[in-house]
Amino acid sequence: MFDVRPVGYVIGWMVIALGVAMLPPFLVDFFNDNSPWVFLESAAVTILIGGFTVLATANGVTSRLSIQQTFLLTTGVWVVLPVFGAVPFVLGATDSSYTDGFFEAMSGLTTTGSTVFSGLDQLPQGLLLWRGLLQWIGGIGIIVVAMVFLPELRVGGMQVFRTEGFDTMGKILPRATQISSSISSIYLGLTLACMLAYGLTGMSWFEATVHALTTVSTGGFGTSDTSFATYSGATQYVAVVFMILAALPFVRYVQMIAGDRLAITRDAQSRAFVITILVLVALASLALWNTLDHGVEQAFRESLFNITSIISGTGYASADYMAWGPFLVAVFFFIGLIGGCAGSTACSVKIFRYQILFASVKLQLQRIRSPHGVFVPRFEGRRIGEDVLSSVMSFFVFFVVTLGLFTVALALTGLDFITSLSGAAAALGNIGPGLGDEIGPSGNFGGLNDTAKWLLSAAMLLGRLELLAVFAIFTIKFWRD
Repeated sequence: MFDVRPVGYVIGWMVIALGVAMLPPFLVDFFNDNSPWVFLESAAVTILIGGFTVLATANGVTSRLSIQQTFLLTTGVWVVLPVFGAVPFVLGATDSSYTDGFFEAMSGLTTTGSTVFSGLDQLPQGLLLWRGLLQWIGGIGIIVVAMVFLPELRVGGMQVFRTEGFDTMGKILPRATQISSSISSIYLGLTLACMLAYGLTGMSWFEATVHALTTVSTGGFGTSDTSFATYSGATQYVAVVFMILAALPFVRYVQMIAGDRLAITRDAQSRAFVITILVLVALASLALWNTLDHGVEQAFRESLFNITSIISGTGYASADYMAWGPFLVAVFFFIGLIGGCAGSTACSVKIFRYQILFASVKLQLQRIRSPHGVFVPRFEGRRIGEDVLSSVMSFFVFFVVTLGLFTVALALTGLDFITSLSGAAAALGNIGPGLGDEIGPSGNFGGLNDTAKWLLSAAMLLGRLELLAVFAIFTIKFWRD
């Protein structure tokens, strides 16, 4: 019989940790006289329920998790935490429905960055900080999932990264603790550096703190409805630097600290990611300079900022790129489906999957030209196994099919095609803004119907956990193995 107690035990502790994370917003609102008891009450309820869950499941704790328990844990965490993360939004100044609160919490923890709230400038600082903390927690959480759980679960080709010194077979939780302790220090260091840089370029220290949390997590929640449009060029360049740093593989930072100073430059993912950004920025800058009469620096800065924001899945906007013409609007749609590097806080399909896809296509072309030749696909100099190729191809198929299904489902709720397609892509790719006047960079998701919001919440979860990890738990055969 399947034992759910080890899964419940871990999730219980994570719920407690989420409740503890509500205390800093409580203190911020307490010192600003902004109804602090909302967060204190939310924290008390969350910690209490988490504690009861831990006590109820403590007698089932084991040193190892089965593969089925690992799948359930990976998915369960991202389902349960938004349930409690939504409480401050429902009880707080937003006075939102639970649907809106859950959407915002799911968007935060999956670092999607889509929001249902307007009038952010008037919200209490505690709620703004809470939005930032949700994304920061989700950012570090997804790094651990990407480096520990997904390779173990052989999801979407992620098993290729088990060769990076993070082989975890049979020791998932202990190994996760060891890996996360190394990466957490780097994550915290980047966050503090980002906060300091923002403060030095003109942000208030509160704004710098919130934006640092949401930049390093590539989440995109801000403190104003105008996102980055009101900040200086220097602040935007700082954001670009840290969005790129957050979208690179964190394991490479660990290797650099350990003495391998060229770990980033030797990484095929990192090189491909940066080169892709540079090429896209060059094209967009030229288009802006020629068609919209932007100055050279402005065209370069707005192209660099917004392209980096979308391709990394952060979702900030310094301008309404819907007004940049159909060519660039199409570019923004497709680059959101590229994503950053595996093992980072970035989202979407990920650069390494495209690299493996291209290696597979190249292999097939070689076999067509030379049917009797022996060709071996490689990634970063290592042979790509058939299981990795199969997993990557399956991921692409599932991604496209899932995108289509969510687009149709959203259209059936009454949304127009552009809103349905771009909304599904924004949620499934954890990008943030969609396209169009309603959910584009100058709008938000607040005007959508409740059914659409629940569908998009489900898409955020699927996208953040690489699709297959979630779909697997709904198959009967998986639970029988």
